[in-house]
Amino acid sequence: MGWIVAVIAAAAAMAAAVRAQNSARAERIAAARAELAERQAKAAEARTAALTDEIRQLARERIPAAALALSHPTAKVPGLREAADVDGGSARLLTEAVQAARTAVVEERGRVDAAARAAMRGTSAKIQSLLNQSQQLLHELQHEYDDPRILQLDFRNELALRRTQATAVLCDAWPGLARQNSPLVEIVLGAQSRVAGYERIKVANHLRDERLALVARAAEPLAIALAEVLANATAYSHPDTDVQVTLQQSGGRGAFLVVDDAGIGMDGDALDRARALLAGPPEVLLTELGDPPQTGFAVVGRLVLQYGFNCHIEDSPFGGMRTILRVPAHLLTVLEDDRSLSALAPKPVRTQASPAVPAPTEQETAPVPQPAGGEAPALPSRRRRAPRPAPARAASVTAPDREQVPRTPEQAGASWAALQQGTLNGRSVAGPPSAPAPDDHDHPDDRDDQGDDQT
Repeated sequence: MGWIVAVIAAAAAMAAAVRAQNSARAERIAAARAELAERQAKAAEARTAALTDEIRQLARERIPAAALALSHPTAKVPGLREAADVDGGSARLLTEAVQAARTAVVEERGRVDAAARAAMRGTSAKIQSLLNQSQQLLHELQHEYDDPRILQLDFRNELALRRTQATAVLCDAWPGLARQNSPLVEIVLGAQSRVAGYERIKVANHLRDERLALVARAAEPLAIALAEVLANATAYSHPDTDVQVTLQQSGGRGAFLVVDDAGIGMDGDALDRARALLAGPPEVLLTELGDPPQTGFAVVGRLVLQYGFNCHIEDSPFGGMRTILRVPAHLLTVLEDDRSLSALAPKPVRTQASPAVPAPTEQETAPVPQPAGGEAPALPSRRRRAPRPAPARAASVTAPDREQVPRTPEQAGASWAALQQGTLNGRSVAGPPSAPAPDDHDHPDDRDDQGDDQT
């Protein structure tokens, strides 16, 4: 019986050992599982914290930076800061959130900009109508009264009208003025008359055909575009420097208007932006033009896109900028001979030798009066007619030379006012004659419009 008891005891001991071993294994497994659960909990907490930080960065930095990059392409949009602690699904959702915010901002800006354009378009049309009525009234007053201040009012009305026209064009409105086929040189004079500091603009006519003209539909748009270019050139150059405008004609390729100024120039970023605007982008948002808005190049770009001429800007050899307006051949025509040109239009500069003319008589060789400021008289090649063979008075001989000296609108108006006043004084029976109208062609206030933008 003893051996039976021993076997039972051994079996019991073996069973107890197995139970103890199983219990220890269970405890180790439970401890491992607890440790794994703790590690997983800590990892989940780290991922949650990282995701929270990414969401916080998304709201505070990434979405605002994405909205800013719509107006400033060089602005950087930050990415994920803790990419290793954010799983792929969460990272994709965060990127999609940035794209969704960008799309929403673009759509909302488009709606706001469209509403602003509609409001400005309607307002510009009303203001433009009132300014046109004021212009007509001022023209009537110029025929009734000899006060040169009416010319000043007319000029300032023209400046306001140009600003309103430019705003209307920027808002996709019609320029608001219909023309006939117009000589190219008169388009340049019309644009010059719409710019403060017009007396600094010097026009050189190198057209081979004096009667080269723009077709009716492109005449006013080109005048608006050139006025904006001239406004930029005068506003961003020293008041003592000239702005050179050169008219050139190229065989089979249309005509060129080259504007050179000796201004402050442009840096690389500003030049790239200006070229982008002048290329005629499909859409320019008003909110992207700055505060105050710089609309000059944007207006030219809208006209380029609508009417088919081109505009390019580059550094000028005079130290400032050179802007080139190219008019294609299909927008040009030639006027009939019965159409007279403006007396203020500069005659084409001939490069070839002048034809032989009869020697002037003794009376015709009288000294030609010098223009104001000591400048040399115009070249003989620019005279509009040959000298008369018969002797004439010195005053009649020097008349063609005087025509070569360009006159400003104020000088022309003052001359007519003085002529009318002299006629009235001569016809008056009693009373002392009134003083002639002063020559008021140099107004300090004419620089009130020098806020024209360059970009």
